[in-house]
Amino acid sequence: QVQLVESGGGLVQPGGSLTLSCAASGIRFSLYIMRWYRQIPGKRRELVASIVSGGSTNYTDSVKGRFTISRDNAKNTVFLQMNSLKPEDTADYYCNALLTATISYWGRGTQVTVSS
Repeated sequence: QVQLVESGGGLVQPGGSLTLSCAASGIRFSLYIMRWYRQIPGKRRELVASIVSGGSTNYTDSVKGRFTISRDNAKNTVFLQMNSLKPEDTADYYCNALLTATISYWGRGTQVTVSS
């Protein structure tokens, strides 16, 4: 049974930091591209960052220089370090494990609220 469990969300003031974690089980973690998405209610889910097994990363423009995605293949965990948070970063954040176009798994999400 595949599980992706996100944690680390919460309420933070503008300019603050949070680190999200996603623990995976039931998959050969090192084979998967790991991605973080976010979604504001009523809007499309947005790809925030991705990381391949070897460590290469990609980010959406709005988070470049502020967010860092990383992974620990030994612990089957992917992280999203979020610094200099802005109110527009407020969203539900989801972890995704992608193997192929037809093999992809999602976590249930963790809420991030940036507000004073």
